[in-house]
Amino acid sequence: MKGTDFRGDGNAVVHRHVNVDRRGLPLDGGERFNRLIFATSPYLLQHAENPVDWYSWGDEAFARAAAEDKPIFLSIGYATCHWCHVMAHESFEDPDVAAVINRHFVAIKVDREERPDIDDRYMTVSQMMTGSGGWPLTIVMTPDRRPFFAATYIPKTPRQGMPGVIELLEKLAELWRTGRDRIEESCASVMVALTRLGGPSPAELPGDGVLAEAYGQLRQMYDETWGGFGTAPKFPMPHYLQFLLRIWRSTGDATPLAMVTATLARIRQGGIFDQIGFGLHRYSVDRQWLVPHFEKMLYDQAMVTLACIETFQATGGRDFLKMAEEIASFVLAEMTGPGGGFYAAQDADTEGEEGKYYVWTPAEIGAVLGDDAPLCCRLFGVTESGNFEERNILNLPLSLEESARREGVNSDLLAADLARWRERLLAARNERVIPFRDEKVLTAWNGLMITALARLYGATGEVRWRVAAERASDFIRSRLMDGNGRLFRSYHGGRGDVPGFLEDYAAFVSGLIALYEVTLASDYPEEAVQVSRQMLSLFRDPGSGGLFDTGSDAEAALGRSVNPYDGVTPSGTSLAALNLLRLGVITDANDLAAAGEAVLRSAMGKAIRQPVGYLCLLMAYDYLLGPTVEIILAGDRDDPEMLAMLRVIGRCFIPRLLLRHVAGDPSFRELDGRVTAYVCAKEACRPPVTGAEALRRLLDEVV
Repeated sequence: MKGTDFRGDGNAVVHRHVNVDRRGLPLDGGERFNRLIFATSPYLLQHAENPVDWYSWGDEAFARAAAEDKPIFLSIGYATCHWCHVMAHESFEDPDVAAVINRHFVAIKVDREERPDIDDRYMTVSQMMTGSGGWPLTIVMTPDRRPFFAATYIPKTPRQGMPGVIELLEKLAELWRTGRDRIEESCASVMVALTRLGGPSPAELPGDGVLAEAYGQLRQMYDETWGGFGTAPKFPMPHYLQFLLRIWRSTGDATPLAMVTATLARIRQGGIFDQIGFGLHRYSVDRQWLVPHFEKMLYDQAMVTLACIETFQATGGRDFLKMAEEIASFVLAEMTGPGGGFYAAQDADTEGEEGKYYVWTPAEIGAVLGDDAPLCCRLFGVTESGNFEERNILNLPLSLEESARREGVNSDLLAADLARWRERLLAARNERVIPFRDEKVLTAWNGLMITALARLYGATGEVRWRVAAERASDFIRSRLMDGNGRLFRSYHGGRGDVPGFLEDYAAFVSGLIALYEVTLASDYPEEAVQVSRQMLSLFRDPGSGGLFDTGSDAEAALGRSVNPYDGVTPSGTSLAALNLLRLGVITDANDLAAAGEAVLRSAMGKAIRQPVGYLCLLMAYDYLLGPTVEIILAGDRDDPEMLAMLRVIGRCFIPRLLLRHVAGDPSFRELDGRVTAYVCAKEACRPPVTGAEALRRLLDEVV
């Protein structure tokens, strides 16, 4: 009946489904499609021709399950997930598997990126029930949403001690028919545990000892040989690096700074970094950053860019700034839509193989570079035997300077050759099947990227970074915000209707503050205050002062939860706390600053128990602890001297920066009619200065 092979040009499949004329289709999708043809998510659209009778998450599916007394088969994944593709091809496209699902269950498909609330709650269930989690996430639950079975990828046929999906589903269906008491007991215990885990964890603010404890935990986790944290798989974890930079700034200890610089250098040389097209893959499956999981996620690009910029600010190392620009150039070239919004992700697979687009043989490089190929192969560690399934992931076993010494060539000339080779190899690579791109625009991830690009503009003065950040913020206003200012979560195919979550509000406000700090345009903090006040209205828990992840006007899967844990991205709680503390001072809104402190208190209990899991929250707490460096710039914001001063500030690592702009304020006069900087730091306000160089010297003294 319904079935297709999504290997190949996944973009064309999704675009074809987006452009289907739905007006004549029945509500179940008809003979060719299932109900997912009416979805906006690219992930759901990928499954619109499955023989599984999928529903999107919603009342219709749960009502049918209740009416027919069937359990729910819930499958959660995302459009660029390798193992989601594998399970889809093996099982969801298979008529025999689909027949079992359709006979015994009501099937629901969820995009975890579109509905992080659902994913978070049921992933917590999986971790409680099985000790692990991942995607695709498979949940079997009652019609009233209470789970009693959890798994990740399930093979079609038995494999390595795992039962096949048909066998497993038949057993679960039998359990539903004959073991309802056992199911009820399991559901009851799960719900009690979820309620406990999803609540606030208030505590008094503990002093700076919790920061030292978090640093100690990072020291224990740090890989002295290869950089990064832990063994394998190894994620970039850029907020770990940002936290270490703050420890360095506060203590003067050189060790945390060395941990940061070594980690970023290893990442830049490794296969986790796309040496030809730039940008970061999602993680490394090995300890030495060589073999990546080849997905590229927007949030990784944003967060690693921020870590690189801050490391440049801390050290002056141009390689870190160059790395930030390389990542940003990839985002502008490959992950930016025509309206200015940034796309969510690129797939790991092409033509049914993970990484096929990215790997090379010596012969393929020779066909592109000719006589230059042997040197290029030595530089990138390319051999006949290969380092990945008899092919080669390009990496830099030695730094450029070390390679130049080994080859006996000038490093500047080698760098120029490398740039030329990259362009030619990239052109050749783009003749291959290009990975599927998930073209939905997520507010939260765009907010992170806006923040990164704004700060990159602040550090470099390159206008294209600022323009890209401004276009993305305009996209959010025009496509992801209703007439009342209510944010939406995602936008795709001309539609977006999922109410925004806490992280969407917090990340967007973070971007607005970053744009203010590099442009001094007053409309940015004004809008940030408006959005933050709506955020507090929608998400605040009046009992604890904390923030729920889901708004009061939206559905909450298994109840509203407070989750300040910082995973691969900052939690909404952490971002919101820092935003509120900063906005409270920038705009003299004491109630916002008080709300930010209350958010910290509401989550500090968990941070005290497990500091390394809440590093972004602790960075907000570090800001509260102070002391801040307050800089007030007086004068015309478009004056070239003002722009020069902003460049000086943008190149300094000041994690507790409080930057404000005034014009025509008699309390902050412009000396001799020139742009003037007023700086207060280390419990003293310094005499005002004019000129960028004078400001640079002053900041060198006080920061």
